Amino acid sequence: MVDKALVQEKIYEKYIGATKKNRKKYIGIEVEMPIVNLDKQAVDFARIHELTAKFMEHFQFEVMSRDDEGNIHAAIHPENGDILSYDCSYNNLELSFGKEKTLQALYQRFREYYTYIQQELEQYHYTLTGMGVNPYRKYNKNVPIPNGRYRMLFHHLNSYPKYKDLPMDFHEYPEYGLFSSASQVQLDVDYEDLVTTIRAFSRLEPVKALLFNNSILIGEQEELACCRDMFWENSTHGINPHNIGMFDCEIKSVEELQEYLESASMYCVERGDKYINFSPIPVMEYFEQDSITGEYYADGSYHEISFAPEIEDLDYLRTFKFEDLTFRGTIEFRSVCCQPIEDVMTVSAFHLGLKRRLKELDLLLQEDHVIYHHGFSEAKLRKMFVRQELPDFVNREALYGLAEQIVDLAKKGLMERGYGEEIYLAPLYERIRQQTNPARKMLCHLKNNGDIEDVIVEYGRI
Repeated sequence: MVDKALVQEKIYEKYIGATKKNRKKYIGIEVEMPIVNLDKQAVDFARIHELTAKFMEHFQFEVMSRDDEGNIHAAIHPENGDILSYDCSYNNLELSFGKEKTLQALYQRFREYYTYIQQELEQYHYTLTGMGVNPYRKYNKNVPIPNGRYRMLFHHLNSYPKYKDLPMDFHEYPEYGLFSSASQVQLDVDYEDLVTTIRAFSRLEPVKALLFNNSILIGEQEELACCRDMFWENSTHGINPHNIGMFDCEIKSVEELQEYLESASMYCVERGDKYINFSPIPVMEYFEQDSITGEYYADGSYHEISFAPEIEDLDYLRTFKFEDLTFRGTIEFRSVCCQPIEDVMTVSAFHLGLKRRLKELDLLLQEDHVIYHHGFSEAKLRKMFVRQELPDFVNREALYGLAEQIVDLAKKGLMERGYGEEIYLAPLYERIRQQTNPARKMLCHLKNNGDIEDVIVEYGRI
């Protein structure tokens, strides 16, 4: 058992206290992209390991971590902090970028890395593409990277059949982490803006779905233009809804945010070389226990183990909120699918510009009557807007007018920065003009007897 006051103090220090530190304002970007074998066969991981080695030599990256079989699954540039890694699976490549002041600097490096990787993959008739779900997922070997963390995560997600008495429905895609891809951005947030940022960007989520939807399960549940929300919410990650997705209540103060963080659940820790998984336990309840029983993997099977909670276990408290407060004093915006590669910078530009005009965004959405003030919460509206069809009560022209107002605010914020970053918003204005998004565009192509291969190539073009 760990003292309650100590746990509360450490949670505050880890998350909220980090926002009080004096920091230069930087941008952090992570782009996950599916690897596609155009021959409609499983991606050969041996070729992916060859690609990693060539990339590291060409760009002078260094080994960051290896899997249990000795293969490199993460590499870092020692000077700029950029990382090449594979997220959950060797079917999903991720480029993460070190801190930068401007989007242009990040895009220049992204373009250089991406172009090189594509040229290497072309030799095998492979490609990267900009989709939130791997369109060839059924051909792939959907197995996790063989290391403690990803093996534990895969085991945790596959454990859903044992939770039969919970008032929730689980989907049947526990391997979704192996074939789904996101585009995430982290922005520094100051203590004074913390509550406003969470409130304003939570209200923004339905409009983000309208603009950025790009996760289609082809041939299955195509009524969802963004199935990523469902993947998280109806999995073991969603057993405690305070760990994922939208805030289900309006956070009105830092004290309420602290209480919300204290209500999130833990489901894993490490002890020595063992990654231990257990049924999710709310964090305050976790530290009240004298002993907890979980499972760890060894010698091809899972074994039961009991352990005592330690305050250092807070390092394993991880939430997956759409507006996720991190230990770095940043908010990570996690709700956007991987975008077509030509539009890769739209996500960071949109959030960065709006963060600059935070109070105006907050006021605009508080006073909005296009989607709000119709009896639906932002969480319910998000569920409506990730679908193909818009809800009946919405006036389509007014809706896209609201979206344009919001993108205009982002543009003003970027223009204030003075780096010319507003150019990256151009694809969003085009989506508003055509009243579409990448998912809708792809589904329209397929319904008109177009080939998915055409979309794979188009969405992978830079």
